[in-house]
Amino acid sequence: MKTLIAPAFAIQPSKDRAFFDHGWLKTYHSFSFADFYDPNNENWGALRVFNDDTVAGGAGFPTHPHRDMEIVTYVLSGRLAHKDSMGNEGIVGPGGVQFMSAGTGVRHSEYNADPVEPLHFVQMWVIPGKTGEAPTYGQMDFTPEERTNTWLRVVSGNPAVDAPIRITQNATLAISRIDDATVVYEFEPHRYGFLFVADGKIEANGEVLSKGDAVRLYDVPRLGVKGRGDVVLWDIPAVD
Repeated sequence: MKTLIAPAFAIQPSKDRAFFDHGWLKTYHSFSFADFYDPNNENWGALRVFNDDTVAGGAGFPTHPHRDMEIVTYVLSGRLAHKDSMGNEGIVGPGGVQFMSAGTGVRHSEYNADPVEPLHFVQMWVIPGKTGEAPTYGQMDFTPEERTNTWLRVVSGNPAVDAPIRITQNATLAISRIDDATVVYEFEPHRYGFLFVADGKIEANGEVLSKGDAVRLYDVPRLGVKGRGDVVLWDIPAVD
């Protein structure tokens, strides 16, 4: 998509996402991905993929390649097992974040670590600020208290943002667990925003949103979110 020239605040209802039921995997795509292609919905600024996935017990994605993409996975419930060609192996639980800069190329697998209980996560891909870099991987755990009624900035490539996970793109991922409160996020001019409701019911700048709904923002200076729910927010630049 081309850079916008006018402010935007567009709601994407949950039902308008592409949905695929593969039996072992139930997945919603906010943007074009895999078998879903819409030439008018390929990205929002530098945010290229936002998938809302539920994986059955013991199932998962077998080894597959990635290249030149920033990949961030936020676990909502269950346990995500990861193994890659760099020798990394680990399990990420609820509230945890897995991150991988695919760089010059990496192969990895992702599975539900529990044989019975489902795994629910959102996986997000950001177009990198630098290509041809060596691939990297990491994971971090965060407590519910760290994100309750505040924006917890967990991923960023903006040098002015204090976030423990660093990427090559000037983008920031913030998460919040809102409990009968209001949290405010302020954007710099001409920035893109993507707000996703992972659970609950909230109001965003006066608009009521429920689980699975999202808002796409451009050049909106202030976002106020109130109510009760878990939300995910990207602050992202334009891309050509």
